[in-house]
Amino acid sequence: MKPVVVITQKVHKEVIDYLEEYCTVVQNKSCEPLTRNELLERCNNAQAIMVFMSDMIDDEFLAACPKLRIVGAALKGYDNFDFVACTQRGIWFTIVSDLLTTPTADLAVGLLLCLTRHILEGDRYVRSGTFQGWRPHLYGTGLSQATAGIIGMGAVGREVARRLSAFDIKILYYDVKEISPYVLHPIGARSATLDELLRNSDFVFPLVPLLPSTMQMLNRDRIAMMKPGAFLINVGRGSVVDESAVTEALARDHLAGYAADVFQAEDWAQGDRPITIAPELLAQRDRTVFTPHIGSAVKSVRMAIEMDAAHNIVEALQGKLPHGSLNQVKYYRDLPIY
Repeated sequence: MKPVVVITQKVHKEVIDYLEEYCTVVQNKSCEPLTRNELLERCNNAQAIMVFMSDMIDDEFLAACPKLRIVGAALKGYDNFDFVACTQRGIWFTIVSDLLTTPTADLAVGLLLCLTRHILEGDRYVRSGTFQGWRPHLYGTGLSQATAGIIGMGAVGREVARRLSAFDIKILYYDVKEISPYVLHPIGARSATLDELLRNSDFVFPLVPLLPSTMQMLNRDRIAMMKPGAFLINVGRGSVVDESAVTEALARDHLAGYAADVFQAEDWAQGDRPITIAPELLAQRDRTVFTPHIGSAVKSVRMAIEMDAAHNIVEALQGKLPHGSLNQVKYYRDLPIY
């Protein structure tokens, strides 16, 4: 009998076809996430589960799935998943580490351009039926000779910096880890303290993982420290930014604009996370640009992410070391499964 794998979201047919060679596939064919009870019902006898950003796996969930061998995440940021609990229960936890980097960096720059050049506001104006040609309005902010501050010079941070360097932008970065100058020399990025970065940057990109140390890293005090008239662009994790503080800074003209692809409401790791985005923030239509967590939403990329997660699952079920594992499982239950 083939092992059962549960897929919590809709995926490409090619991924299903691949998994069905090795597993019995139970798939959520909807774009809406399953409720926790629905997911637990499907996973009760499953040996594997493919999870996505909208899911949350904790020790209580794992306890209800006694046959589970692997949690294969089709994502890079894993703050919604307790991989320590997986390890303690002898369950592999895997991620997809590199495939999301390039499209996320592309989107970050796209959001910056939309925000600084009033692209969405201009689009609404043209569609309103009142446009009759050029008028002296909607003046924005140029990128050339401006300063961008990148908080977190990991893979996404470096790709954002590489793209921004083409716009003749000066780049500051802050990272708790030392970055080799050989890596950053081609893009001319300069190390700075966090305070220095915030005070001198026209555009700020928080690109750190969501950890206890980075939760609401950009709070009221740090946003107040930012250069007046600066822009904040968040494509990392919603809860790294205090959205209420952003709303206040926009209202008093301290921030010129805020763009985000990620929101506090998505982050299960924040115990008191808001259920929705605050209406006050959404109301700032001319100073904000929002996208619905589409950093990796490129057809070829999503296919590759899903397939990579599937490969991790098959490797684990075959008793092999899954290539995307974050943990080290010291034992298996009756391995290999086939």
